[in-house]
Amino acid sequence: MHEQPLEGPLVGEDGSVGYRGVTACQAVGISYRQLDYWARTTLVVPSVRDASGSGTSRLYSFRDLVVLKVVKRLLDAGVSLQNIRRAIDTLRSHGVEDLAGITLISDGTTVYECRSPEEVVDLLQGGQGVFGIAIGGAFKEIQGSLSHLPAEPAAPQPVGQLPEEPAAGDELAARRARRRAG
Repeated sequence: MHEQPLEGPLVGEDGSVGYRGVTACQAVGISYRQLDYWARTTLVVPSVRDASGSGTSRLYSFRDLVVLKVVKRLLDAGVSLQNIRRAIDTLRSHGVEDLAGITLISDGTTVYECRSPEEVVDLLQGGQGVFGIAIGGAFKEIQGSLSHLPAEPAAPQPVGQLPEEPAAGDELAARRARRRAG
């Protein structure tokens, strides 16, 4: 009879690979007590094999470990376990089975699902939409718009005098000056 090792990936009944609880705890950085509690309260249920009585061990998939890590990070950020549970329950009620494929953001109190740079959903308010502004995106949009528009010098130039070279770091002004010269 072939014995399976105590750590590392194990093979479930259906041939899928899984990780024992001890390995999951080490990979995620949580205690076995936390892992056990989260499994018993269905916060994060092992998807390869759940414990089915005395002597059986849970097997967690790689994706389960990712979800466990997200839960730990939210806890570390100060989000209560109750709010984390509500956020995950909201995602599941909306049919999001693959929690590892989404982006969550938090302010330490509530949890938001970030669907795109423009769409953020408050998971604790029943999926109410809030808006997000991607500053980097706005910066690029304004840069692109300004590249086609004229700019005025801050101080009036005496007639017949060429404008000064742009200040170091003013990339947009430098581009305009090159365009005028070229």
